[in-house]
Amino acid sequence: MLTSTLFLGLLAVAAGRALPGVQRSRSQDTFENPILYEDFPDNDISLGPDGAYYFSASNFHYSPGAPILRSYDLVDWEFVGHSIPRLEFGDGYDLPPSGQRAYRGGTWASTLRYRKSNGLWYWIGCTNFWNTWIYTAPAPEGPWTRRVWLGNEVCYYDLGLLIDDDDTMYVVYTVDGGRQVNVTQLSADGLSPVRSQGVLWPEQVGVDSVEGNRLYKINGTYYILNDRPGSTAYVWKSSSPWGPYEGKPLADNVPGPVPGGGAPHQGSLIPTPSGDWYFMSFTWAFPSGRLPVLAPIEWQADGFPTLITVNGTWGKTYPRPRGLPAKPLRFPWTRTYTFSNKTSTSLPPTLEWNHNPDISSFSITNNALVLRTATVTNDLYSARNTLTHRVHGEYPKATLKLDVRGMKAGDRAGLAAFRDQSSYVAVEKTSDGGYEIVGLFGTVLDEWGSGATLDLGREVERVKVSVGKKGEVW
Repeated sequence: MLTSTLFLGLLAVAAGRALPGVQRSRSQDTFENPILYEDFPDNDISLGPDGAYYFSASNFHYSPGAPILRSYDLVDWEFVGHSIPRLEFGDGYDLPPSGQRAYRGGTWASTLRYRKSNGLWYWIGCTNFWNTWIYTAPAPEGPWTRRVWLGNEVCYYDLGLLIDDDDTMYVVYTVDGGRQVNVTQLSADGLSPVRSQGVLWPEQVGVDSVEGNRLYKINGTYYILNDRPGSTAYVWKSSSPWGPYEGKPLADNVPGPVPGGGAPHQGSLIPTPSGDWYFMSFTWAFPSGRLPVLAPIEWQADGFPTLITVNGTWGKTYPRPRGLPAKPLRFPWTRTYTFSNKTSTSLPPTLEWNHNPDISSFSITNNALVLRTATVTNDLYSARNTLTHRVHGEYPKATLKLDVRGMKAGDRAGLAAFRDQSSYVAVEKTSDGGYEIVGLFGTVLDEWGSGATLDLGREVERVKVSVGKKGEVW
């Protein structure tokens, strides 16, 4: 599934540190939804060999691609890396001078699994509309390597990966606009298809289409989890991966825990060592994006799970999962970025770029991130090397320290609320050598159509500002 989200964007020439968001306190006995007040849609969650849970998400045109989170208790998560080091799916991901852009492409509803037999992690996803790619790595942190492109005609759309008890690898995905679900068996190395077959049709339960597929084997039975877009999560079961499958709703238009957030309906089934099970889904909260929400499920005598609700709704609060140790996060969400790697271009995994960066136009020097002009444009959506960070919390805040001495007349550097409708506040160096704070509101991207910029925005304020001896602007 594709949608936009709200990011903080760091524009043009800048050096400094940002402090995003606030971390909520958590009870020892309960947890509160959303699990993360950040945009992490299309989750695929599985257990790694270290006893931790790993969460793969979509991030569309942002680079690096396919973010990975880790947790030991399903409640406290940390960002550990990305499955795709650089988006290599076409020229548009580089924001070239010719004007191509990839706002309707990138990574979405992909899958991540660890394979014990060869010690590799597999990421598989259909990107750039109808192109499927496979990446592998020895660890979630990487290094990740592109292994194969399956060609223009093979799209494992909204897929899930199952590594069966005998090490056979299967993927489940939708075709025909979501009106059919296929299963494909992969080769022994997991890099090419061997057999494909339609296994279920949503019309079996009176549904026009489904998406967000996951495939599991639980107590000898094969289960497919998917959803009718926007409303209902379904579970299907069979004695064979090839079907036939019968299905029932898991969560049918259940009101979500975030006001105005809609019904959670897509995600992952997750077992715990204590024998408990959970459903991690997401709910929309404008303008932040799709926020992960967690709820327990119970298995019924007919072999289907049902969601445990609170007064008929997805609970705002539930008891914390039993038997899962809480461990301190190595990468907390609230932090100060000091960029202490003096000569590296490696950034913390919480930071991403709008499209692929021009690596020659940024560096980390003297505990600062230096952004050099990579694009001359008056269009925010075409400005290369816009550094992004998801907003964190319902009322996020950030502090940015800029050194503007390297700017030239006409250059702007600042912070943007970056999504399909954006605004920014920036420092501009003027033609007389001075500096002004500029507020520009109302830029608009045609997210659901051509991806073109519909409105460049308008200046709403311009104020002269003083700059310190070290070029500092706070």
